[in-house]
Amino acid sequence: MSQESSPAVTFADVEAAVERIDDPSVVKHTPVERSTTLESMTGASEVLLKCEHLQWTGSFKTRGAYNKITTLLEGDGEVSAVVAASAGNHAQGVALAASTLGVDATVVMPKTAPQTKVEATRGYGASVELVGKDFRAATSHARDLVAGTDAAFVHAYDDPAIVAGQGTLGVEMYENAPEVDTVVVPIGGGGLISGIATAFAELRPETRIVGVQAEGAATVADSLDKGTPQTLDSVDTIADGIATGGVSELTLSVIERHVDEVVTVTNGGIADAVVLLLERAKQFVEGAGAASVAAVRGADLDVTGERVMPLLCGGNLDMTMLRAILVHALTHRQQLLELRVHIDDRPGKMAELSGVIGDHGANIHTVHHDRAIADLDVGEAYLTFEVETSGAAHARSIVESIADHGYPVEVINRGGTA
Repeated sequence: MSQESSPAVTFADVEAAVERIDDPSVVKHTPVERSTTLESMTGASEVLLKCEHLQWTGSFKTRGAYNKITTLLEGDGEVSAVVAASAGNHAQGVALAASTLGVDATVVMPKTAPQTKVEATRGYGASVELVGKDFRAATSHARDLVAGTDAAFVHAYDDPAIVAGQGTLGVEMYENAPEVDTVVVPIGGGGLISGIATAFAELRPETRIVGVQAEGAATVADSLDKGTPQTLDSVDTIADGIATGGVSELTLSVIERHVDEVVTVTNGGIADAVVLLLERAKQFVEGAGAASVAAVRGADLDVTGERVMPLLCGGNLDMTMLRAILVHALTHRQQLLELRVHIDDRPGKMAELSGVIGDHGANIHTVHHDRAIADLDVGEAYLTFEVETSGAAHARSIVESIADHGYPVEVINRGGTA
């Protein structure tokens, strides 16, 4: 894959897309918020959060979808229907763009897609079919639906018109901060970073473009090493918006040409970034959108002294996933404890221990009384308490108090200690 070949997407294509989507009822200019919290954490001189999760559909995807469908309508062929495959955000972008332009849309989504994204896609006017367990299976079925019909397939990222549409966000980010040193962009299939990098290559080539992949869905580094797109048989990430499991020849060529570096982030890092954005920036962001902040906080990316812009590309966070992330955070902070206490199985023990915990002002969520454990002797039992605390010091005082009352106690969700 040579960098000397002509680019498949040019800045002129991005400029044309800017003209096409100049409709604030479809794509609005999203705000930028400064985060002094992230500045103190990272040593950056300025951290500017690009809040694209506040877009109408909750993500950037409408930009590319609207540009693609508009170019189809501008062509010679008559297009009355489009078909797409998506885990959620592209689905909503296609649905809104198609309904606005008077085109029927069918979107194939994996059966594992968050219900909120399925319902939102239907709400924007598209028909939804749930097929397969991942994006690849959904894409295969969507292509089958198009075969032999007049409908057009709208790919999530492997299309120059899609890339050019996403590039309008790069133009906007440049206008927000013309002297930005580093832009940090999540990567799934690569359409978003390809468009943004194409824009910055023209408008401010000295800006460093950093891509971020989820560790359990990372393919770019391997693809760059081997010179051809690599795919994963399965992905493992809480960031479903970047869980494509592969890039395309098109997007890889742009990444190779214009992206300066690519880093990976863990599920834990993404979860922590979601919580940080909620607590300190007051931004409700999904895993894919939080990946850029996870990267800025991570050890693999140095932004010391820089003016950096992490892109919060999506805000369609499923409530079930939010609950899982919050439980993770509360456990890590010792605000949610699971205590297993060894007792003589006699009346009054549960009341006594509940009183000890209650004396510390902690809230007991649940208690489980278990006698059917192999290492217990006759007349012994375990009481397992799920307890809400105010933090590590509070948790430690509760555990110490239980031990002081003569009960062996183990914190089973913290490796035995508090």
